[in-house]
Amino acid sequence: MEKKFLTHEKLTIVGAAGMIGSNMVQTALMMRLTPNICAYDPYAPALEGVAEEMHHCSFEGVNLTYTSDVGEALSGAKYIISSGGAARKAGMTREDLLKGNAEIAAQFGKDIRAYCPDVKHVVVVFNPADITGLIALIHAGIEPSRLSTLAALDSTRLQTELARFFGVTQDSVTHARTYGGHGEQMAVFASGTQIDGTNLDSLIGSSVLSEAQWAELQQRVIQGGKRIIELRGRSSFQSPAYLSVEMIRAAMGGEPFRWPAGVYVSCGKFDHILMAMDTAITANGVEYQVPQGTAPEMESLVASYHHLCTLRDEVIEMGVIPPVEKWTELNPYLK
Repeated sequence: MEKKFLTHEKLTIVGAAGMIGSNMVQTALMMRLTPNICAYDPYAPALEGVAEEMHHCSFEGVNLTYTSDVGEALSGAKYIISSGGAARKAGMTREDLLKGNAEIAAQFGKDIRAYCPDVKHVVVVFNPADITGLIALIHAGIEPSRLSTLAALDSTRLQTELARFFGVTQDSVTHARTYGGHGEQMAVFASGTQIDGTNLDSLIGSSVLSEAQWAELQQRVIQGGKRIIELRGRSSFQSPAYLSVEMIRAAMGGEPFRWPAGVYVSCGKFDHILMAMDTAITANGVEYQVPQGTAPEMESLVASYHHLCTLRDEVIEMGVIPPVEKWTELNPYLK
């Protein structure tokens, strides 16, 4: 008996010729999210190669299309995942990608406005995702609840490091969380995390996990992306592809997304920014709650927020987005 799809609405994968994008296409097909998937990339030969590979997998009941025409790709799309930026290379930080990817994000937002303003949910993956997602949101003119960015990798890396340190299975580490920026200025929280049912914060500073060991572990989490580049010669692609497809699955009304996501925040303490929070992604959009932690943890979250504000202001100086007070001229929802 053929397995049912979660929806029959169109999902467009932007940047589908790349390693992240092509893995997204395959993951979405394997998850049976929708039979109607469009792979888009301006690099036509590689894109055709991806489509050929997918056809050779012989997925049942699917209507996989591909195009290098952005209008064709986005028209009628109800869901979009975009990895369509430049990849991070050895020696680069996520912030080093800012200038080129900021311009790509602005055009992406304009294309959403032009071709699919009624899109239900957009997931932005390319770095620095907090800023590229914000830029796309401003130019797209859609409600903030309809766009989220990939931030989960930092939390899954924290879970991985804790499981490795304590010698337990990865799913024995629950509620591992990082917040704020997806980059070297992330806020790594211990509050709420449990190791086989034991609160992590009760173990820090003990003979089991010294303060120095915890600090080293946090650094390994922060440098997790750099480590992948050192090991593989290129930036992560399998993990961001999988997690971003999990996000769009939740937006389609599927299984809940288990990790923090980047979301537009304007709540007084954190204003006019897009950053990782505790979130719920559903068919109604993405909602967030400001995490609660110890005083040092909250200080690190504030520091991460200020770092993101600095990047945001750099983009404003570039002329890619207008000053904050003029955002509503492009997107009336960003008050």
